[in-house]
Amino acid sequence: MVNYKISNINTSFYKNLVVHKTKLKKLLKNEQLFTKVPEDWFIIITDIKNSSIVIERGLHNEVNLAATGSIVAVLNYIKTNKLPEVPYFYGGDGVTFLIPGNVHQSILGVLNTHQRHIKQSFNLDLRVGEIQVKDIFKANQKLVIGKIKLNKYLTIPIVLGNGLKYAEHVIKKEYYLHEDNKSNLHVVNLEGMECRWNEIEPPKSIQKVICLLINCSNDQIQSDVYQQIISEIEIIFGDLNKRKPISVEKLKLDATIPKIRKEMYARIGKYNFGYMIKNWLITNIGRFYFKYFKEGKEYVYKVSQLSDTIMIDGTINTVITGEQYQIDKLVSFLDTLESKNTITYGIHTTHGCVMSCYVENRKNKHIHFVDGTEGGYTSAARVFKSKHKEFTAINKFT
Repeated sequence: MVNYKISNINTSFYKNLVVHKTKLKKLLKNEQLFTKVPEDWFIIITDIKNSSIVIERGLHNEVNLAATGSIVAVLNYIKTNKLPEVPYFYGGDGVTFLIPGNVHQSILGVLNTHQRHIKQSFNLDLRVGEIQVKDIFKANQKLVIGKIKLNKYLTIPIVLGNGLKYAEHVIKKEYYLHEDNKSNLHVVNLEGMECRWNEIEPPKSIQKVICLLINCSNDQIQSDVYQQIISEIEIIFGDLNKRKPISVEKLKLDATIPKIRKEMYARIGKYNFGYMIKNWLITNIGRFYFKYFKEGKEYVYKVSQLSDTIMIDGTINTVITGEQYQIDKLVSFLDTLESKNTITYGIHTTHGCVMSCYVENRKNKHIHFVDGTEGGYTSAARVFKSKHKEFTAINKFT
């Protein structure tokens, strides 16, 4: 049995976690490096209702922007109020946050405002719900977290255990909040949210983009299984840098009016001629700035490094690129694990990526959220769910 470190229960818990500068598979191999999430913290989840149907209507970008906006709204609130950083997990059509107990009501208010904003802007139903971490532990669910530096610029949280999936199940079943008067905010702060990149092709023309969801519901072997899977992915596709779907050469700004209009409604919720003209000009100038100026080239390189293409929240979620023979090898490997009831997985293969962004400043404070085209993570989740009526992990809980 692993004796996890118990955190001091305070607002700075996540900020104070040790950042491990090691390979992901090595971190997964050593659960002693993970810490229990404080009991007085909260899990807050947002997602778009009926996202699969919405995406079939051609609103994939709007779904991504609604989810990205959840993150931007929360991060802007944290920045404005000078609060310590918090971990979050982007899933294409929604986000999971871990939030300190003393600020969770304020964060709920921010997200409630964003919920109304998304309804007004895109007529989409963004659901928001919460559960306290102590209730996760009362249900005998595991929830431990570590922090890893993937490259010079990008540090991410890693969660092991079924705690977040259990929380998602309970919240979706019982605890989603309806729009109410919890928020006194009239306008959500989405400053820095952008979506000006065109669909991004894989680095090589013979490659495809793969969206993967892989769940091991047995938390006693979860870290070992995930370490094995990450190791196999590296053998087949190469390390994170080699398999990432975002490359400098394929990053192209989309300066069209429809693209900027979509971002405009996502950010300010209404038509504004000044916004349109200003950002159309900035984007067209940016095309030359990123191509010919040293600082612009450095920014585009950092975009490739700060792209969020792997997330482990108790489930492996990743977007990678590879050739068909590599995909076939991966599917064969995952099929073998699935046949042994070790994992359940969903896969979606497509022609490219879409990316939405939070740019606090262009020098060193920006993050880029990546999903596959044609539904991306949501399509992979549909494959996942088609194998079982509910996630394998959730079948343990009911």
